[in-house]
Amino acid sequence: MSLTLILNGQVRAFPALSDSSSLEDLVTELGLKGDRVAVEHNGEIASRTAWADTSLAENDRLEIVHFVGGGLDQALNPSVFKNN
Repeated sequence: MSLTLILNGQVRAFPALSDSSSLEDLVTELGLKGDRVAVEHNGEIASRTAWADTSLAENDRLEIVHFVGGGLDQALNPSVFKNN
């Protein structure tokens, strides 16, 4: 039981997932909070309400964006995002 997916442009194997897994299972496997995530599945934006019913298949392409909160200082000081 393993599923290979193309996640954010990188090929990744997910040993805990299979062809019967859903987008909801993937988000859970990644440890993400569903209310702070947007998912594109094979070029289509996946509605959060459809995640449980959207099956994954070998080599599916997914883009996942995880939203994080930031303060005003981060918005006004973009240098905090630069790698040192």
